[in-house]
Amino acid sequence: MSMAVAGMIAGMALGFAGYFGGFGAFLLVAALGAVGFVVGRFLEGDMDLGDFLRSRGERRR
Repeated sequence: MSMAVAGMIAGMALGFAGYFGGFGAFLLVAALGAVGFVVGRFLEGDMDLGDFLRSRGERRR
């Protein structure tokens, strides 16, 4: 699936959540989508757990 299609689906989900559930549902769907994105990138191997655990000074080196 292309990134454009995935973005369209995510936008539609956020739109439905905002319309039917209000702003709180919109924020919940957006937060869960972000968590799902990070977990998916981690499982695909695009991210390491160390990316979250390193301090800012260590990332610059």
